[in-house]
Amino acid sequence: MTHHEPLRGRALAAFALVALIWGSTWLVIAFQVGPHEHVNTPAVWTLTWRFVLGALVAFPVAIWRREGLMLDRGGWMVALTVAVFQFFGNYQFVYRAEEYLTSGVVAVLFALLMVPNAVLARITLGTRISRRFVAGSVVALAGIALLLAKEYLAAPASASPMLGALLVVGALLTASVANVVQASKAGRRQPIMALIAWAMLIGAGIDAAFAYATVGAPVIDPRASYWWEVAYLAIIGSVVPFPLYFALIRQMGAGRAAYNGVAVPVVAMGLSTIFEGYRWTSLAAGGSMLAMTGLLIALSGRSAAKPSR
Repeated sequence: MTHHEPLRGRALAAFALVALIWGSTWLVIAFQVGPHEHVNTPAVWTLTWRFVLGALVAFPVAIWRREGLMLDRGGWMVALTVAVFQFFGNYQFVYRAEEYLTSGVVAVLFALLMVPNAVLARITLGTRISRRFVAGSVVALAGIALLLAKEYLAAPASASPMLGALLVVGALLTASVANVVQASKAGRRQPIMALIAWAMLIGAGIDAAFAYATVGAPVIDPRASYWWEVAYLAIIGSVVPFPLYFALIRQMGAGRAAYNGVAVPVVAMGLSTIFEGYRWTSLAAGGSMLAMTGLLIALSGRSAAKPSR
């Protein structure tokens, strides 16, 4: 599939499945962090257990797919980069952000991933950015501003929605680095599942070191429901979608692959309304519609992902 062609067949199915899965994971993350009475495990340790379990599942899957587990020299650098920026930096920011914002709002903000992806791909890989993409991004940013204004006005004096938004920006930037590395020549050469398995394992180690340094010894939650949530995030939320998403990055480029973020907030906001009691106002509805409209405008600019060299 070239960068100009619309999604077809397996790519379209992968695109939709990734959006549906990640749309649900925002809510599950919210159940494990934030001001919930049942939460007694620090988020940093919860994140560590997620990727330890994810790696334990990913390695057998890589073997089952007959990919082999060894990477070349460039592959180890890609795996380390993905570990640091995706499975450590990105998720540390995301888990902290959900302590200040509802899962649906975080998902809407994260839909802007296409913007840093496209800009960084332009800088490092020479990928072109269309005028339509720029125009759509501006419209989406205006919508995000309205959504954040609603959160700011509705938040109690002790809350920090702007801090939550800044944490999401950190998550966007770190995720973007990992995404663009996947689209590089070195990234494209690596077997996807093996790369993810090693990146998860390395990332889990970094997460564990960070957790120990910041909150102390490991915390094991005895509740079965907690481990069901961890298993869902590790397997359904990580091992299943990441190979699909990284394959889309290699086929479409980092900018266009992030377009699945347009559908993710629709799922996430719906679940947040049902389970978190998110209250819609005219400001929130207008901001969400404007953000989605802007992202769809950017999506229609197919040439945004065209390589210039």
